[in-house]
Amino acid sequence: MAEHRDKFILAIDHGTSGVKTSLMTTRGEMVGHEREPTPIHYLPGGGAEQDPDDWWNALLETGGRLIGRGLVPAEDVAAVCVSSTFSSTVAVDSSGRHLMNCLTWMDSRGAPYIKEVVGGFPSFDGYCLYKMLPWIYKSGGGPQLSGKDDVAHVLFIKRERPEIYSRTHMFMGSKDYLNLRLSGEFAASYDSMSLFWVTNSRDPGRPYYDDYLLRLSGLDKNKLPPMRRSIDVLGYLKPEVAGRLGLKKDVKVIVGSPDHQAACVGSGAVRDFEGHLYVGTSSWIQCVVPFKKTDVLHSIASLPTSIPGKYYCANEQDAAGGCLTFLIGNILYHRNEVRSEDPPADVFERVEKIAARTPAGSGGLIFTPWLNGERTPVDDPNARAGFHNLGLTSNLDHMVRAVLEGVAYNNRWALGYVEKFIGRKMDGLNMIGGGALSPSWRQIFADVTNREIRQIKDPVQANARGAAFIASAALGYITFEEIPGLVKVENVSRPEPGNVKIYNDLYGEFLQIYRRNAPIYRRLNLKK
Repeated sequence: MAEHRDKFILAIDHGTSGVKTSLMTTRGEMVGHEREPTPIHYLPGGGAEQDPDDWWNALLETGGRLIGRGLVPAEDVAAVCVSSTFSSTVAVDSSGRHLMNCLTWMDSRGAPYIKEVVGGFPSFDGYCLYKMLPWIYKSGGGPQLSGKDDVAHVLFIKRERPEIYSRTHMFMGSKDYLNLRLSGEFAASYDSMSLFWVTNSRDPGRPYYDDYLLRLSGLDKNKLPPMRRSIDVLGYLKPEVAGRLGLKKDVKVIVGSPDHQAACVGSGAVRDFEGHLYVGTSSWIQCVVPFKKTDVLHSIASLPTSIPGKYYCANEQDAAGGCLTFLIGNILYHRNEVRSEDPPADVFERVEKIAARTPAGSGGLIFTPWLNGERTPVDDPNARAGFHNLGLTSNLDHMVRAVLEGVAYNNRWALGYVEKFIGRKMDGLNMIGGGALSPSWRQIFADVTNREIRQIKDPVQANARGAAFIASAALGYITFEEIPGLVKVENVSRPEPGNVKIYNDLYGEFLQIYRRNAPIYRRLNLKK
């Protein structure tokens, strides 16, 4: 085991809403952090784009500020490791410059082209059985019809931005793009390429590009980066980048992982079948599994993770904390002729007080959280959010709590299929992400899922902690087996029997709302 005393990792957590950069010890303890927001641009037809320069400038700004605070000697920073949004696709030229905005994980404009690729006779749920059987056998799953996977993003560019496609040297995930800017090296990790759906991952330790899947999807292997392990050393900081950050030129850049996999490591739930719940802009239920398996109907598959030789499975919800942001910005503090003030600095504390004083069940009001459609446990880009059962006695307090409850109902839906996938109950979930900071939301999750919810210390830093652990394992400072003992639980929320009964009844109605309204959503929102 290498000596790691007084060594530190610069951990980059690039999320949808911004970049959080942290200084972490090799054992996952946070020394300091900085944050810089980045905008997202929503476009007609399901577009959701970001400018990669915004990410890069935020990375340099937060990293420079953090190192400049002098919290640790710059020469003691051993490595940089990035965690970034999964399935956010960047087209770059041979010099590494991006050629257009990134198509983020919320961008669904490639859906028509995916349907062309996977469709055909005999068909089941929009998929040609003859095509999907080898896809599932080789990659563990296949493209979602929602068009939010990397493969759909590439096909959208190929069909609707042909001039960009012809100039593209490589299509890269957002994490791998940032690594390129840091090190100058074109490369991806096995896990970051999963949602291009062209890798044969039957051996989780060494996936490879599969010629048959490439032909089936219409992707060009020459436009995809070489793959490495998440724990490999990619290279060193470029001298000009090291200078901007205030670091030495010998700082290593670790290949790293996307947000799902980094969060798994940072949550401490790295042993088989141990689950974690992430609640940020999106939300997911995830656990490590020792087998390869696929649930086609509910979009769950065993996919490579950052832990060498291991798979993970997950069910991801498109909008979670994003629903709360929508509530604040579009309803509570929407600027118009009636209301002109911006949300107060303590708006989340105010929301917490409202949720805490409002009885469980929100007076029978149910919120459905499908603001941008849904990907799991149903793959439905046409589903939409709404408040159901509003009455004359309903008020804003009920609406606030109903939003938190609606996100939890959807997570319970996802949890059920993950537990069916692994064949056991996950009796306790490690909770991370910004949503874990809310005592009321933690209790709602405990009551709705009837599971113990364990809030991990510094839950917002879980992705950065995961990146730091990956870097520490890469450099030989720790092993993955040590991680559960390095992650501390700060708060535990246990189900309250009275609330569990209330939520059981409302959850059943939540499911009925989707099933009965899905045809209406389709008619109102179907993309031609």
